[in-house]
Amino acid sequence: MLRVDDLHAYYGKSHILQGVSFQVSEGEIVSLLGRNGVGRSTTVKAVMGEVPPQGSIEFKGEQIAGKKSFEVANLGLGYVPENRDIFPTLTVRQNLLLGAKHGKRPNRWSVEEMFSMFPNLAERADVHGGVLSGGEQQMLCMCRTLMGDPDMIMIDEPTEGLAPRIVEQVANMLREIANRGIAILLVEQKLSIALKISHRLYVMGHGRIVYEGTPESLLQADDVRSEWLEV
Repeated sequence: MLRVDDLHAYYGKSHILQGVSFQVSEGEIVSLLGRNGVGRSTTVKAVMGEVPPQGSIEFKGEQIAGKKSFEVANLGLGYVPENRDIFPTLTVRQNLLLGAKHGKRPNRWSVEEMFSMFPNLAERADVHGGVLSGGEQQMLCMCRTLMGDPDMIMIDEPTEGLAPRIVEQVANMLREIANRGIAILLVEQKLSIALKISHRLYVMGHGRIVYEGTPESLLQADDVRSEWLEV
């Protein structure tokens, strides 16, 4: 679904990504782990075209490095940013409807399904997005992205600052997304969540991939966890 090879990115003269390579297959949940500042968010922004990339980025076999963000999105790659970028003056329902794409195939998601999965949003369907809690805004941002019927989504820190009950809801939703054949690249700092739902994991350090493996293998890699992760 997504293959990234030798990806480099810069902020000014600062060399942030230094040869990052990874891949994500259909229906797979892959987590990108690491401490703050190692380049995880820059990686997904480079894939999405928000940061100029150098290297190869293939999505569904098509080279997308250098494409604009809206062009990447139109190919079926969804993106849920860390800043929960919703429309604050629109209602929850309006935010969701704005995310819908009307293409040739029936959408895998509907407003009703979003409300069924997250009853909190159903209760606040006619409330402006700007007055929602942080957790509710995160749910809304994820659901709005799904309304675009993507083949893959990249989600940046979806559980940051959320209550444990909401974290569990988000984890269940991610499993359901993958069960429908949608690939997920999850940028996460909570090791417990990544270990619970991921098929594979990558660990970043200093702008590079320093480890690749399964949740089971990472549990055995004490040196990797102590050096590169917040545990």
